Amino acid sequence: MKKIIYSIICVIIIIGIFLLFILDLNKGNKAKDNDKDLVKIRVAEVAHTAFYAPQYAAISQGFFEDEGLDIELILASGADKVTASVLSGDVDIGFSGSEACIYVYNQGESDYLRTFAQLTQKDGTFLVSRNKIDQFTLDDLKGKSVIGGRQGGMPEMTFEWALRENGIDPVNDLDIDTSVAFAAMSGAFISGQGDFVTLFEDSETK
Repeated sequence: MKKIIYSIICVIIIIGIFLLFILDLNKGNKAKDNDKDLVKIRVAEVAHTAFYAPQYAAISQGFFEDEGLDIELILASGADKVTASVLSGDVDIGFSGSEACIYVYNQGESDYLRTFAQLTQKDGTFLVSRNKIDQFTLDDLKGKSVIGGRQGGMPEMTFEWALRENGIDPVNDLDIDTSVAFAAMSGAFISGQGDFVTLFEDSETK
């Protein structure tokens, strides 16, 4: 009797293992089928920063894949680089300030860019000082040199707007250097250029 019970248990275990193998195989095949069905979307982002953490979380957690999308994220530092990537067809979507679309449209291009979504509401740049300043106010910028980013770029324009809102003339009260390319701003500041610089996280903590 014990041998019969033992034999039945062994058969049940073997059948269970076989069923688990079949289920796992089907699951793998479904995953492969899903991979084939995913639509590839190439996205050029203007900066790789903690400010865009929700986007990275959505990609890493598979939220886009759940919607049938395979996201390839490409860093193209600066809105001008993002614009060029979209216009050349290297990417499908550009993630940058909306000013890029306006500039292309104003040039009379027939194949102009279109803004279709707002992903952020605030500017994500930080104002970094070369020297520690206790009780800092924007008045401390007067007479100083600031690496502000590309002229006409969203961070630089936002910076000028903030100065004007606080009674500071961005033209006469300080020197805003707009000659440094977006990707080179932190390097230029580290090398000794400027008293202040506007940077995205994580560049400002490097």
